[in-house]
Amino acid sequence: MKILVMGAGMMGWAAAFDMVRTSRVETVTLADSNSQRLDDAVARINKLTGNHKVTPMQVDAADTAAVLQLMRGHDGVLSAVPYFFNLELAKAAIEAGCHFADLGGNNTVVKQEFALHDQAQAAGVAIAPDCGLSPGMASILGGELLRRIGGKADALKIYVGGLPQKPLPPFNYQLVFSVEGLINEYSEPAKILRDGKLLTVEPLTEVESFRMNGFPELEAFHTSGGTSTLPETFQGQVGECFEKTLRYPGHVRMLRSLYDLGLFSSVKRVVNGTQVAPRQMMSRLFEEKFASAEPEVTLLRVEAHHDGVVASFSMVDYTDPVTGITSMMRTTAWPASIVLQMLIGGEISQRGAVRQEIDVPAQLFLNEMASRGVVISYRIESVPELREEVLAAAQEN
Repeated sequence: MKILVMGAGMMGWAAAFDMVRTSRVETVTLADSNSQRLDDAVARINKLTGNHKVTPMQVDAADTAAVLQLMRGHDGVLSAVPYFFNLELAKAAIEAGCHFADLGGNNTVVKQEFALHDQAQAAGVAIAPDCGLSPGMASILGGELLRRIGGKADALKIYVGGLPQKPLPPFNYQLVFSVEGLINEYSEPAKILRDGKLLTVEPLTEVESFRMNGFPELEAFHTSGGTSTLPETFQGQVGECFEKTLRYPGHVRMLRSLYDLGLFSSVKRVVNGTQVAPRQMMSRLFEEKFASAEPEVTLLRVEAHHDGVVASFSMVDYTDPVTGITSMMRTTAWPASIVLQMLIGGEISQRGAVRQEIDVPAQLFLNEMASRGVVISYRIESVPELREEVLAAAQEN
């Protein structure tokens, strides 16, 4: 396999690292517009793996002609650049005849990518948006839960969050992935199913408490993008479907205040004769205030509720102290790497638009994650038993 990774940031270099240590991957081209970031990423991958499968290439993701030329000769391409590049990159991949996967997260862009289905299918190419953690792995697990309990559920619930192991007030958060992706989650509407109907709700709303053994009480709330195509795919099979982000208490209240003030808006305002977009300013501030190299942890629980039974997948993953690869990188970049390799290798046979929840072979995916040291546990229980677990966790903490 010859693979191109667009973007040498946290997720891009983690995906490239995963690919080069896989025997069936022959070469990886890692592309980025920033030469220093590119050189640092390649040096780090070479040091950790001891091989030299990675070839750096300086290119701007916005330069469509250059990107198209670079894609030619590769079997697949992974986009690890901000979501607003993904549509044009997907179009270029179809023209170049290589499979395409991205980390997604933006409902509008994903819908536009899915509109390329016929064109991609005719070219024998797969387009797989939303291949990260959530959306991505959570969608795969959600689809598998439904299959295991007979194809129908009263509710499909996803809870996920990347958190600092040692939170610092006032925000109790640190940046664990792209700041543009983070602000998009906090500013765009969330797509859900409620009473079997497809709805959108405002982000940073419907806060509920969440418990997982070994952790203090957390807050869960709606953010954008996490459900991906789940509501459309399972409408008629599932009554309620949502994804909520997990944070330490107090975070959502402060972020909602910023949202209500319009500070996530992309609409430019004139300030002292200068046009300023509030979102651009917040992006810079988040990068400054939320930046941290401290260890973090990623939590995920996917639950399918039906007839008094709850089937669930759970994951707790920590920063690797040996490699320094964060849990968010392990659980976002590595799923994308796995899915792209499955597309190229034929384990995923679908061509055209790929839906994670129905097209990815879940058990094979789980095996691949386990082989990388990411443990995902399965449990099925009655509702009273679940309540006992929650009460026990509350008493322990």
